[in-house]
Amino acid sequence: MNDSVVQHHIVLTPGMVISWLPRNATPAQQDSAVQSRFKASEIRWSTRPDTLHLPGHDKGRNMLDVQLPQYYREGFFSKDSLFHPELPGGRCGVAGEPISYRIHNDDIITSLLLVLFIMAVIAFSNTRQFVVRQTKNFFNIHREGLTEITETAVEIRFQAFLAFLNCLLVALLFYFYTLYVIGDTFVLASQYTLIAIFLAISSVYFLFKVMLYTLVNGVFFDGKKNRQWIKSYLYIYSVEGALLFPIVILWAYFDLSIQSAAIYVVIVLIIVKILLLFKCFLIFFKQSVVKLQIILYFCTLEIIPVFFLWEAMVYTANSLKINF
Repeated sequence: MNDSVVQHHIVLTPGMVISWLPRNATPAQQDSAVQSRFKASEIRWSTRPDTLHLPGHDKGRNMLDVQLPQYYREGFFSKDSLFHPELPGGRCGVAGEPISYRIHNDDIITSLLLVLFIMAVIAFSNTRQFVVRQTKNFFNIHREGLTEITETAVEIRFQAFLAFLNCLLVALLFYFYTLYVIGDTFVLASQYTLIAIFLAISSVYFLFKVMLYTLVNGVFFDGKKNRQWIKSYLYIYSVEGALLFPIVILWAYFDLSIQSAAIYVVIVLIIVKILLLFKCFLIFFKQSVVKLQIILYFCTLEIIPVFFLWEAMVYTANSLKINF
């Protein structure tokens, strides 16, 4: 009798049922034991009145009730988004101005310039004697009958790399000019495509000038002078690339003004054209009595193509720009 009284006052719990099972009982066995002791009963909701309203006022009404008067639905805060958490409340505060595109934040251009700089340093360290020899030969007057020193394969690849570097620097400079002056939105999937287009134009310009010089000089001068001129032109073109590299870095990462950059580029072009004019005189027109022909020759093959390059770049940028 005492056991029945104790069992009547003990409240059975799932934990007690599980404690009766062996220690190695599986979760499925524990679940079966609990379900055998406890049966689901009917849920009985509370029928007590709702007292969540102000004292002295009736209980609140359901806003979904179609018979609820309109004046009860509307209020001072009825249209406020904060009063309805189920509605989007918008953005608090004033929207900030998005950060515009800056060149020094472009990881791809930064990586490209870094790789080019490392490659140029490695190439220069391996061909230092070639650069010194080319510099000495540039200002020396070659006499007739002297044996020419041929370049090795490494030196030829070095010159080709410097020529490509100059073409790429010209493309980057005009790309920077396009962003600052012409516009920064284009009908292209990526702005790097525009750099590739400028690179293609500058490369075609370089190859066209080499072919034009070869064709014209092959008609009026012998093959030895033509080879001397091509070597000198490649050397000056490489020097031009080395002089343009600092201005690309300053313009991209030190916020150099476009006026200062333009002055620097013009000074570099003037120096390069003077060196080319000097070498052209030494190779082709030193023995000539008429000095006017050197001006005509140089303007036709060196000055006019620069303006064609500029017009081609500007026309390409304006054609690809999106006009709002």
